[in-house]
Order: sequence, then C-alpha cells, then structure tokens
Amino acid sequence: MDEDDLFKALADPTRRRILDGLAERDGQTLFEICARLATDHGLGMSRQAVSQHLAVLEAADLVRSRREGRYKFHDLNTEPLRHIVTRWLRT
Repeated sequence: MDEDDLFKALADPTRRRILDGLAERDGQTLFEICARLATDHGLGMSRQAVSQHLAVLEAADLVRSRREGRYKFHDLNTEPLRHIVTRWLRT
C-alpha cells in the first residue's frame, strides 16, 4: 500500500463524500454514486468526473470494484485506514 496515494485520496472532500456514501451502503454503481452526490450534497458532477475520483480511490485501495454482467459495483475497503490508525495509535 502506498500511503501517499491514501492521503492524496483522502485529501479531497468529494472523495470523502463518496467514501461516506459507500460506508452507508456498499455495492453502488457509478449512477447511484452520482445521484447520491447530487441529491445529498448538491454536487452536480459528470459521470466522467466521478469516475476519475473513483480511480484515485481504487489506486489507494479504499474502493474495490467488481463486475456483475453489465454493471460495475463499488465497495468500500477499510483495511488501508485500519493500517494507518494502528500505525500511530497503539493500545
């Protein structure tokens, strides 16, 4: 895992909103993510722009995608966050 990619991904508020949406419900399509950004946050973004944000999140391994037929579903992966938390917070 490249921690620079992780922090770069988390630095953008739109990407954090995408992660928040996936934390509420995994398995969203690009269409669902776009709709949620528009309705919940008032962000009217093109599908291309959201796809670019998802690519950054996938590069940081925060989002994993899977294909089922014609559809591509996106899931939150919290493992990179757990690694960062345990790195500095020892119990």
